[in-house]
Amino acid sequence: MTIEEARTRVKELTELLERYNYEYYVLNQSSVSDAEFDRLMNELKLIEADFPGLKSKNSPTQRVGGAVQSEFKKIPHKRLMLSLGNVYNEDEVRAWDKRIRDLLGQDEVTYSGELKIDGLGMSLIYDRGEFQYAVTRGDGEVGEDVSANVITINSIPMHVKETRPFEVRGEVFMPNASLEALNEKRMQTGEPLFANARNAAAGSIRNLDSSVAASRKLDAYWYYLVNAREIGHTIHSESLDFLDEQGFKTNHERKVLYGVEDLLAYIDECTAKRETLGYDIDGIVFKVNDITLYDKLGYTAKEPRWAIAYKFPPTEVTTRLVDIFLTIGRTGRVTPNAVLEPVRVAGSMVQRATLNNEDFIAEKDLRIGDVIGLHKAADVIPEVTGPIVSARTGDEVPFIMPDNCPICGNPLTKVKGLHYCLNKDCESRKIESIIHFASRNAMDIDGMGEKVVEVLFGEGFIHDIPDIYRLQDHASDIKRLDGWSDKSINSLLDAIEESKKQSLERLLFGLGIKEVGEKMGKVLAKRYKNLEDFYNLSEEELLKIPDVGPVAAHCVYEFFHDEKKLNELTLLKLNGVNFEYLGTDTVDVNSYFYGKTIVLTGTLVKYSRDEMTEILEGIGAKCAGSVSKKTDIVIAGPGAGSKLTKAEALGIEIMDEETALSHLARLNG
Repeated sequence: MTIEEARTRVKELTELLERYNYEYYVLNQSSVSDAEFDRLMNELKLIEADFPGLKSKNSPTQRVGGAVQSEFKKIPHKRLMLSLGNVYNEDEVRAWDKRIRDLLGQDEVTYSGELKIDGLGMSLIYDRGEFQYAVTRGDGEVGEDVSANVITINSIPMHVKETRPFEVRGEVFMPNASLEALNEKRMQTGEPLFANARNAAAGSIRNLDSSVAASRKLDAYWYYLVNAREIGHTIHSESLDFLDEQGFKTNHERKVLYGVEDLLAYIDECTAKRETLGYDIDGIVFKVNDITLYDKLGYTAKEPRWAIAYKFPPTEVTTRLVDIFLTIGRTGRVTPNAVLEPVRVAGSMVQRATLNNEDFIAEKDLRIGDVIGLHKAADVIPEVTGPIVSARTGDEVPFIMPDNCPICGNPLTKVKGLHYCLNKDCESRKIESIIHFASRNAMDIDGMGEKVVEVLFGEGFIHDIPDIYRLQDHASDIKRLDGWSDKSINSLLDAIEESKKQSLERLLFGLGIKEVGEKMGKVLAKRYKNLEDFYNLSEEELLKIPDVGPVAAHCVYEFFHDEKKLNELTLLKLNGVNFEYLGTDTVDVNSYFYGKTIVLTGTLVKYSRDEMTEILEGIGAKCAGSVSKKTDIVIAGPGAGSKLTKAEALGIEIMDEETALSHLARLNG
């Protein structure tokens, strides 16, 4: 076979295999047998093996997975992936429709109604008729390149008819049948089961080994052509028809709706069929169907005004309250938790639920053995609604809060309705403190989550925070534990070593000082620059810092005058943990922003909001989340909403991003 003959045959095979994939995975039909499909695929593999230069990254042979990455590359979105506002009942749906009609000056608006798939938001980029890359939503501004995993989803086209560049957004999900098969397999191998399809899909897409995603039979629905007008479409429902024509899988449960009564009828229709769909949905999305109206309707700071998500009311189920056990947090707070007979609710199997405190149990009159009502608050957090009193048999047992900590045996203290274990050496408190120290927003030790900490603590390798930095002494012993390998222990040790470089504000937050959250950690770090500067501070000196009140000042003073804590800090320093503030702030009392309270709203271009906040606070400004009479300046970008309106009403100074950057440029010389 000559190179030209091979090139022609590769093109023929690619077109055939993609057509058969489309028929099977999108249309749910097939015009070819599995054996014939496999024969054609093997032929393509052989040709690509003989002529490696003909193998494309979008070849059908590349969809089986196998690529292993060390990390996911960060990719900025060309256009922000904003979240949607939520409505929860008929009154709120009617109010949203009225706002839309008032803004447009119309008596009735045409909408598109679509099912809200409970999966992982995704964006696909195409150019010259070929798939380019796939990127997760991330924080809406920057996502992760997960192309190697996404191309294993057979319903996604690698080649399309449209040659102009375009972006399509949708949801990657795991069908219920795939979840059941996956969990059955994991049960046989003794692996933990996935709680719901969404977690399984997200875990699959974010696995660095693409063969994992390939094995889990994911699927995707696509619901938004980002640059529809550039492609020539001004009606949203028609742009979805265009995606159908290009070979994308769109959800055909969608409908064009005329006015608010249609919206409400569509809600009833979708609610009735929710449990029969074969995949999880957590609501319905309504969009104004005329894309040309989007600019007029505009955006708030976080979401478009032309779309809204109706969220289903929590699904309530019944189960039995088998037992109540206590957990002790890092601050010593005692929380009662329910042990439940396993029950499926809102897409996941639930066996535990928090019961908040002793008073909550008493107010609900919950008894061990009760049949209870259960739902998920906001479709996320399992919440016990109360007992089914009529189902009681008389064998139910009232809960009595113990006088002593179930972990260390020390007496419990009740303060303002909450119980605390005040023993700082309580093992449960220590474990929670270590978990907090290693968490993402603190020292960010990747691979040192809750379960890992519990195992290492239970095996005696960690007793307190400084022991984290001596784990290399136990590496050979850890490798002998189930689930550990040279690679996993080395990755953990590398992450621990990397955490030594974190800036002071993260260390302050990670130490778990009462009243010191992330923001307070930054305030303190910027003021004193070195952890050891806190050793000799008085409460009076701490009170001079803006935003530090009497309670926080006392907690910080107490922490740094605790001999045991100081010994731990000494060990951290000896093990190479950085004590310095590494920020680049340059406070200039003559700068335009120094000492002023600033609110950011709308979309910023050069910097993200977090980055701009860090810059402004670094030069002595204070950034607030809402506009009030105390606000000095509002920096407003495109899509600014109610904050801008309120600032205008209060006569507050408003500037755009360009003006703000010009002030910063003058500061930098």
